[in-house]
Amino acid sequence: MTAPSTRLRVVVIGGGILGASTTAQLARGGADVTLVTAGTLADGASGRSIAWLNSSGDRSAEYHYLRLIALDRYRTWRERHPESADYLRFDGALKWAGEGSSFRQTFEFERANGYDAVWVDRADVAKIAPDVNADAVAAEGAIYNAGEGWVSLPDLVAALAAEAIADGATIRENAGEARVDVVDGAATGVILADGSRLQADRVVLATGPAVPAQLAALGVVVPDATPAAFVLFTDPVGTEVRTVLNTPRVAVRPTPDGRLVLDADWAEQSIEVADDGTLTIPDASVRGLLDEASKVLAGNPRLTAQRVGSGPKPIPGDGDPVAGAVPSIDGLYALFTHSGATLGLVLGELAAEEILSGAPSPVLEAFRLDRFTGGGADVEVLTGAWTPVHP
Repeated sequence: MTAPSTRLRVVVIGGGILGASTTAQLARGGADVTLVTAGTLADGASGRSIAWLNSSGDRSAEYHYLRLIALDRYRTWRERHPESADYLRFDGALKWAGEGSSFRQTFEFERANGYDAVWVDRADVAKIAPDVNADAVAAEGAIYNAGEGWVSLPDLVAALAAEAIADGATIRENAGEARVDVVDGAATGVILADGSRLQADRVVLATGPAVPAQLAALGVVVPDATPAAFVLFTDPVGTEVRTVLNTPRVAVRPTPDGRLVLDADWAEQSIEVADDGTLTIPDASVRGLLDEASKVLAGNPRLTAQRVGSGPKPIPGDGDPVAGAVPSIDGLYALFTHSGATLGLVLGELAAEEILSGAPSPVLEAFRLDRFTGGGADVEVLTGAWTPVHP
């Protein structure tokens, strides 16, 4: 990326994977960049993500391509950062359908699009994924994606922040809720919770599930299907688990310290939301996730809960990412996506490149905000929470 002739002042709002990635790329490209976040880095959606790195399932060609190059960026990161092997792994993923369903069509779609997918009969599961209980796999078999993996986003965010600081960026944690300062239709900086202002030539809004409300306050409507969600972190597990699992009743991925992260759509639907927005996770859902995870792991280990991470899960109204300049506000850029883990590195790179060069990326053309306002192709906006294959 070519550094601009004069240093562009950019403020990034949001300390999750998208904000940290964009900040690191902007600083590397020579911008005078400041990241501000309400709390600490990765204390929002990035800290409670299943963080499965994939392009699994039936997606549009544009979205599939974006996810494929996103996976490529993770492999590049791992080559350049050997220490990332502690928090970034590509040990493969296994998924199978529930009773009355089939993944054969999904498998055929993945193969037809050149995705690395292998059909595994139940009898052969132990050869490919010895950490999986083969008896729990669907009778028809499962799909194994050898090129998929997982990342611990808090560790990656910390590494990106360190690189950004080394390249001259400023990071301000615990800054409270910040808002975009708009004057005469242009973003001129950011107003922090204490009333102080940070002047900027460009502002990037990367606050996860808060993006739609923050844009709405500026008169910009983004359809939003964000649901309440939670993931469960177990205590350390006595047996080694390497394979990411997406099963009918639970998704499972390892952590760097020998624990597991679990989630499931049925568990999310059990969340009780109070009038003030407070979330209550039923004990039965926690126990259910632990039981379901034990069933799909070899040896059926006894699992116990260490903690729950709950909060809104960012999902745009049509399920696809929102990335790019906000057409009605000069100098404002927004990033809002469900698949923040998979897309984290590549969206930060492409966003920074667009901001520094002023030239839109063709890769992001299908994901512009104006698709909702008549400036792009017609899209179907969901009226409820979108239920995808896990991110």
